[in-house]
Parts: sequence; structure tokens; C-alpha cells
Amino acid sequence: MPLILDVDTGIDDSLALLYASASPDAELVAVTCVSGNVEARQVAENTLAVLELGGRAEVEVALGREVPLVRRLRTAPETHGPRGLGYAELPAASGEISDRHAADLFVAEARRRPGEVTLVTLGPLTNLALAVLREPELPRLLRRLVMMGGSYRSAGNTAPTTEWNIAVDPDAAAVVFEAFGRPDLPARPLALGLDVTETAKFAPEHLAGLAERAGSRADGTVTGPANVNAVVRFIADALRFYMEFHSRYDGFYGAFIHDPLAVAAALDPALVRAEAVSVQVELGGTLTTGETVTDWRRTWNRPPNVDVAVAADAASFLQRFIDRVGGLAAERHRAALARSVPRPQPVRPTR
Repeated sequence: MPLILDVDTGIDDSLALLYASASPDAELVAVTCVSGNVEARQVAENTLAVLELGGRAEVEVALGREVPLVRRLRTAPETHGPRGLGYAELPAASGEISDRHAADLFVAEARRRPGEVTLVTLGPLTNLALAVLREPELPRLLRRLVMMGGSYRSAGNTAPTTEWNIAVDPDAAAVVFEAFGRPDLPARPLALGLDVTETAKFAPEHLAGLAERAGSRADGTVTGPANVNAVVRFIADALRFYMEFHSRYDGFYGAFIHDPLAVAAALDPALVRAEAVSVQVELGGTLTTGETVTDWRRTWNRPPNVDVAVAADAASFLQRFIDRVGGLAAERHRAALARSVPRPQPVRPTR
């Protein structure tokens, strides 16, 4: 499946990038960057570095708008660390940011392959709102939109009723929900909100399973000439920050890996069960700006504009994440070993 990921990398975005890189059923067309967890230029640096770590340095990375449409930018260093990757450290990537703007990239790739490309948004919807304002036919040109965002049947994680990705740029979200929810379109967008993504709870035992699949210890150490599995070490260091955050605020030592679940559901919609409902984004509330107001009882008598995920097979997803990303980690470690083995020097003939 051809995928474009729109990210605000971000710990769980980085795991989503690795999951997409590890998935044989995904063709990663491009990755676009938006401000959210950290500022957009830091997002781009993180994204380039994570893609290189995962062996996908050839994937185009484009920068989008660096501030929300109307409101002042908020970021989340307390959740993701000052640079967005928790305690993890990655070398600067060799690749460079694309000359294309994210919004232009969406439109160009959708026009080039009409009806084929699935767009997965893992951050605020700023870039997509700009794109659909430039090209109102974009929703018809894409195969489908899959969003990680919103709080439809649960408490929020930003304010009591709001989820982070929507709350950072609610004006952009309102544009997107209206444009992609028209009844004349072939497919409604799929939205995964907190009540579903928070079932994807990654615990220390999952990290241990991933490390075992990769042939390393949970901290990424191995025996042999290349004594660290770089992918496992990165995941362990990034998730340790995330797990400490959830331990302080959510009462468990683990991590909600929201974004990889959204990518997995885009590739395999059978992982989630969804219900078609009408959703509007609150823009003027004193306490509720950014709330995804959902008409579960159909009191508005409006046609549904979003397929909201109401359940997920979290166990199958987590096992798939372990298998795929652990396999990628093993593959990348084998490549590192091959690079570390000195090549035999040619023997010069004696006279």
C-alpha cells in the first residue's frame, strides 16, 4: 500500500516510522513534517535520523507549515523530551529536507497516483488543511485518510475533553473534517481516538520480546564485534522517557504507542472496528476548544463524516509490532556487522 505519513516526531511517531519501514505491505512514498510534539524543523531532523536508522534514508522528507493556522504553537517537551525522542540520541542524518512543501507533496502524489495513496496523519492537521484549501479535490484523489487524533468516547489528554493532535490546531482539524467528510466522497476518513489507541499499551515485557526477536538484550546490548543493536537501543532509550512520563501521570510503567497503531490500521483495517458518525470540532469553547464533538445518538440528523474506531485488536497489533520492528532491528544489526568486518587486503606478489 502506498503510504504518506504526516508526523510530528515524537517518540510514538518514531516507532510508527520504524513500523512502516519494517512492513512488507507498505510502500513508504514520503514523510511530511508538522509542528506538534516539537517544532517542525526538529521534527524533520528527527524524522530523517529515524528513517536512516531504519534503513530508509532514501524516503523523501518534506517540511510543512511551522505554526498552526490561527493559534500560537504549543509543544510537549514534558511528554517527549526537549528534542522529541526522549533519552535517545541519534547521529545527524546524511539526508536533507526535500525542496517540496508538505501540502504541495500531498497534492502532487495524489494526482500522480489517483485513488492509490493512503495518507496517515500522526500529528496536528495543519499541513493537510493547507493542502485541501489549495486543492479541494484532494479527498477524492486519495485512497483514504487515516488519522490518529481526537477523543470520541473518553477523557482527553490535553484538556479534560481534548486530544493533543486536534487541540494543537483545532482550526485545521475543522477544515479537514469538513472537507474529507462530504457524503459524495468514496470513503470516509478513519479516525483513531484515545479510547482505542490507549489500548495499545507497550510494557517492559513487550520491549523484552522485541529485543529477543532482534537477538539482543532489552537495552540493545549484544555479544560480538558490534556490541549494540542500534534500533533496540534507540527504542529502549526513547521509551524509557515515555514510560517514566506515563508512570507519573497515568499510574502505570509503560507507554501508549498511539501512532504505530494508526499505521497498522491503515495497512490492515481489520485490526479495528469503526462506526460511522457525525463529528464536529469545537472552536469557540471556553473550556472545550479542540473537542471532537461526536453525535453518537444522531440528534443532529446529519450524515456521518468520519468512521471512528471503537475497538482495536491490540494484542494482535502489539505482537505484529514486535515481530516486524524486532525483525528490522535484527536485519539492521546484521548490516552493521557486515560493515564492521575488515575486508581482506590483497596480497602483493614478491619478486
